Amino acid sequence: MMLTHYIDRVGKRLKRHSLVDHMKGMWFSRKFTRAGIIVVSGGFPLPKIINNGGEIYAENCQFYSGVRLEVGKDALLRIGKGTYLNRNTVVVANKLVDIGRDCRISWDVVIMDSDLHSLPGEEFASKSVTIEDNVWIGCRSILLKGIRVGTGAVVAAGAVVTKNVPPHTVVGGVPARVLYELKSTNREIFDESRSPDKQ
Repeated sequence: MMLTHYIDRVGKRLKRHSLVDHMKGMWFSRKFTRAGIIVVSGGFPLPKIINNGGEIYAENCQFYSGVRLEVGKDALLRIGKGTYLNRNTVVVANKLVDIGRDCRISWDVVIMDSDLHSLPGEEFASKSVTIEDNVWIGCRSILLKGIRVGTGAVVAAGAVVTKNVPPHTVVGGVPARVLYELKSTNREIFDESRSPDKQ
C-alpha cells in the first residue's frame, strides 16, 4: 500500500517536472544546510549560491535559471514549501531573509536585507526581511532591508518596497504604496486559476 502511494506521488511529480529538473535540483541543493525536494527549471546559467558562512534552509521549492542566493557570515536564508524563484532573481541575506510558503517570485526580483555597503560616516547595518505566506512579487521589484510583506500581498512589477506591506493588499510604485486591498486571499485566487475548469 505504501509503495503504491509512493509510486503515485513520484509519477505525479515527474509529470509536473522532468527527471532532469529534479537532478539539477539535487545538485543545486547540495550547498543548502537542509533542503526538501528542490527542482531547477530552465536552461543556463544554472542557479548559483554564494555562501560566506551562513545557513540556507529550503523546503520543497523551485528555482529557475540565473537565480543567485548570497548568504553572509552567520546569516540565515529560509524559503518555504511551494515557493518558486523565477529567472535571475537575487536574494542577499547578511542577517535574515525569511520567505514563506507558496510565494510566487517573478524574474529579475532583488531581495536584500542590507545595502551591501555603508554610506560615508555610517556603520554597515542589516535588517531582517520577512515575506509571509502566499505572496506574489512582480518582475523587477526590489525589496529592501527591514521590511515585512504580509500574507497574501501582491507587489506590482517594478515596485521598490521600503516599508512594511499589509496583508492582502496590492502595492506598487517607487517607493511602493498600497494601491488597493484584495477582497479574497491569494490562496483562493491561485486555487481558482488551477481549477480543472480553467485548464
